[in-house]
Amino acid sequence: MTTSTPRAVDGKALEIDGRLVKTARLEDEAFEDLDQPEAFIEQLQRSGVAADIFTFCQRLPYQTPRFAYPMDLESIAVLPVTTYEHWWTTQINNKTRNLVVKARKKGVVLKQAVFDDEFVKGVTAIFNETPIRQERPFLHYGKTFETVKAQFARYLFREDIVGAYLGDELIGFIMLANAGRFATLTQIISMQRHRDKSPNNALIAKAVELCAERRIPHLVYALWPRGTLREFKRHNGFEEVKLPRYYVPLTAAGRLAVRLRLYRNPVEYLPEPTIMYLRGLRSQFYAYRYRGSLTAGPSPERSAVTEVNG
Repeated sequence: MTTSTPRAVDGKALEIDGRLVKTARLEDEAFEDLDQPEAFIEQLQRSGVAADIFTFCQRLPYQTPRFAYPMDLESIAVLPVTTYEHWWTTQINNKTRNLVVKARKKGVVLKQAVFDDEFVKGVTAIFNETPIRQERPFLHYGKTFETVKAQFARYLFREDIVGAYLGDELIGFIMLANAGRFATLTQIISMQRHRDKSPNNALIAKAVELCAERRIPHLVYALWPRGTLREFKRHNGFEEVKLPRYYVPLTAAGRLAVRLRLYRNPVEYLPEPTIMYLRGLRSQFYAYRYRGSLTAGPSPERSAVTEVNG
C-alpha cells in the first residue's frame, strides 16, 4: 500500500492510499463527524483529488446507518465506562484483576508523563526493542529519536500520556486521546522483556480510571481483531461494536470497485480458522527471518499495539 501526502478539502485533511484503486478518507475521521457528507463529497469531486473512492465511518454512539451510500459494518473494540469500581468488579474477571495487581507488586508505577526528550528517549527504546510485534514487522522499529519526536508530537493537544515505569526506566505507555463523545487509545505498548510484569493491563486500568473521572462513557481500543489480541481485549472488558462505514465511488473505477467490494481485504472472505492458520505461517516466517534480533516471543497482554495513528 502506498500513501500520498494528505490534502485538504473544506478545511479537512485527507489521506489517500491504494495502488490500482485509490481511497480517500479524513485524516481525523476518528475525531470529527461528517454530518453533511453530500456537500463534502461534491467539494471533493470538484477539488481534483486523485481518489476513486471516498470512505467515512459513523462515530460512536451512532450504530444505525444514517446515509444511503454503499456500506459495510466495521467492528471496533469498545469498553463502556461508568465507574472504575464497576469495571473492576463487573466487567473484568479475576485473572485480569490479578494481572493489574501483579504489575503493582512487581514494581510498575504509573504516572502522567510529559512529552519531553527523556520521555521520547524511552519511547524510542521501546520501539527499537524488537522488529516483530503481533507476529509481523513493527511499523516503528528502527525509527530515530528525531523521527519519533516529530511524529508523536503532532496530536499532543488532544492526548494524555501515561507512562509505566520500573524505577527510572520507561517500560510502557499509552496515549489516550479525547474524541469528544469517547476516548480512544491511540498507542499502547510496552517492552517485551518486562512482559512478566503485565504493564499493559495496568495501563488499560489507568485509562479506564481517567475515563471514569472525566465521565467519558466509552473507551475505544482500535478495531475488533481475531486471535489472542481479541481475547486480551475481551478480558479487559472491551466489546465488539459495529459501526457503518460508507464507500462512495468518485470515478468509474471507483464505481466498479464498490460494486465488486474490492475495497475489502480478500483475506476477510476466508474462514477464521484458515486466517489463523495463515497467520501462524506468517509468524513462523518472520520468526525465522528475524531470528537473530528477536526477544522472547510476544504476549498479547504485554506487546499489544493499537492500529491507530500508525
